[in-house]
Amino acid sequence: MANTTTDRAAVIDLLKTLINIESTSEHELEIGSFLASHMRGLGYTVERTAIAPGSTRHNVYAYLGARREARLLVTAHMDTVPPHIPFSIDAEGEVIRGRGACDDLGPMVAQICAVEELRAEGRVREGDVGFLFVVGEEKGGPGMLAANDMGLTWEAGIFAEPTELKLGKGHKGNLVFEVVAQGKACHSGYPHLGKSATLLLIDALKDLSAVEWPVSDLLGPSTLNIGKIEGGEGYNIVAPRAKALCSIRVATGLAAIKSQVSAALAKHPDVDVNFMFEYPETLLDWEGLEGFEAAPMAYGTDIPRLGGSHRKVLYGPGSILVAHGKDEQVRVSELMESIGGYKKLATHFLG
Repeated sequence: MANTTTDRAAVIDLLKTLINIESTSEHELEIGSFLASHMRGLGYTVERTAIAPGSTRHNVYAYLGARREARLLVTAHMDTVPPHIPFSIDAEGEVIRGRGACDDLGPMVAQICAVEELRAEGRVREGDVGFLFVVGEEKGGPGMLAANDMGLTWEAGIFAEPTELKLGKGHKGNLVFEVVAQGKACHSGYPHLGKSATLLLIDALKDLSAVEWPVSDLLGPSTLNIGKIEGGEGYNIVAPRAKALCSIRVATGLAAIKSQVSAALAKHPDVDVNFMFEYPETLLDWEGLEGFEAAPMAYGTDIPRLGGSHRKVLYGPGSILVAHGKDEQVRVSELMESIGGYKKLATHFLG
């Protein structure tokens, strides 16, 4: 892996600043303002672009000089999942904890440091690299979807996520939907006069859980998660309405999976399904990139939300297994190693 010359303390300090800014999805204004200022201080031209007319949510796009067009896109997401967890570091100065440590602020810091090293070495010039920091990756991807309106194309994109320093061979897609049961309220002492939406929902979810979803040789099985259930009015009222928010991590066959969901729920006349958003599985560029291990990823990313014919690479420090959890963390040694990895990827695509 390529060597890094960035000061370890500077990496920790920048990540500490980012982690201590609360940046959960839909609350990215402060971190976006900081990143815009930070990139200007490094000498970049910076644009903050609203993701929709009148929106207060902005992506940050940074590039060298006056030329917006760049050969290589280097991108990470600014938002994190709730709750916000402030920065901490262990007594040895090796393990950084906090929300965004590995998903996705740690990888973002490594990307910035890598390109700065290449600039200092004279290997990155105007027109080579554009940084894109987006909002909302953790909640539907409105930031990356809005990036399609920038009028830009790239030869390749390096997308930051925790991959344990491996290149992603591909990652699963996602199908998010809501299952809604309609019942009839009545006094709980006389349940035969009503219809319990919670029981209707439970029966429907049992059938949904029994479905055998498609399997991919590369990405493994498609998997269902019944993530959130709510409904009813109280213990003494037969529930008039109940719903469940579900997702299926799609390994292959998105259209077939949608049909399976609809067929399973069609057996329940008082239950409806509302498909909310979706994207298919994504195959990534990894072959021919020497010096890296490669593996499939079970999670989803912003990659399929950005249109274009650019090559797509997924890479970063940290493990997805601790992302979104109360012990989210990244090792400083891995952060430093990933700077070298990002440098190697960038020089590969820039030639």
